Amino acid sequence: MHLSSDTPVRLTRFAHGGGCACKIPPGELEDVLGGLSGPVPAPGDTPLLVGTATGDDGAVVSLPARGGTAARAVVATADFFTPVVDDPYDWGRIAAANALSDVYAMGGRPLVAVNLLAWPRDVLPFELAREVLRGGLDIATEAGCHVGGGHSVDDPEPKYGMAVTGLADPDRLLRNDTGRAGMPLSLTKPLGLGVLNNRHKATGERFEQAVATMVTLNRDASAAALAAGAVCATDVTGFGLLGHLHKLARASDVTAVIDTAAVPYLDGARQAVRDGYVSGGTRRNLEWVEPFTDFGSADAGTRLLLADAQTSGGLLVAGEVPGAPVVGELVRRGAHSVVLK
Repeated sequence: MHLSSDTPVRLTRFAHGGGCACKIPPGELEDVLGGLSGPVPAPGDTPLLVGTATGDDGAVVSLPARGGTAARAVVATADFFTPVVDDPYDWGRIAAANALSDVYAMGGRPLVAVNLLAWPRDVLPFELAREVLRGGLDIATEAGCHVGGGHSVDDPEPKYGMAVTGLADPDRLLRNDTGRAGMPLSLTKPLGLGVLNNRHKATGERFEQAVATMVTLNRDASAAALAAGAVCATDVTGFGLLGHLHKLARASDVTAVIDTAAVPYLDGARQAVRDGYVSGGTRRNLEWVEPFTDFGSADAGTRLLLADAQTSGGLLVAGEVPGAPVVGELVRRGAHSVVLK
């Protein structure tokens, strides 16, 4: 079957999941990656500043200063996923903003990206793929990031994203292993993207507030964090706030305390949870963090939202970011990596 360009298409119907909820569960991923690491660089090679050890948002390699040029760091990352919304242009914008976010989460500036496209060419018209790529290009252009081609494959399930290379100051990186007790925690986008996207996939309802949040670049949040002197951050995507916070607290050897009343949510998010629009990825996130989390008196809905698999979510910064709510703090390491108050 091949759908014509005149046939209304719900792209999310062609995906087994949606957006970052399609990620391999964090516990399974850590089992796969355990013991895998690259060779130790020889003397004189460019050092790997950030690799796989702490599960950070991107890989970072240091370029030494030469000929009067200051030392720089190269940030490399890749991200792609199945359709999270039905509109192909919006999907392209969301996927690009999500891929670029990993560079911003490291304190970098995106320089060049290449497209990653999987397309069921015998089923979906290429006019839709063009719209996806146009959306990605428009977001990259907004970010001041070149797009230099990419790679495509014929695949039964549509997927899109980008591999992105950026530049950063090696002395001003945002990392997930540099948190210290006493630092406040700021969150730059509200939660609830996962449940609203899951409701969209099931019903076709369109949530403009979710799309607007997902296509917003984390550029300004990253710049504000750096200007405020922050050294520790991560973005909140497929592993949910609790999953990414657990990784940050574990890497930094601290405990993160979250004030659940201070966490912002998108309009309609709590209702979507009450109505049962919770993805399998979100439930797997919650299952993974349960041994490391003191949930206090948080109810089931709050726990699910805190574990909600976000797509193109905001930055979680150890420090105060102007305009972003403070949702908790880092304290000395206790029995749990995350505590809810």
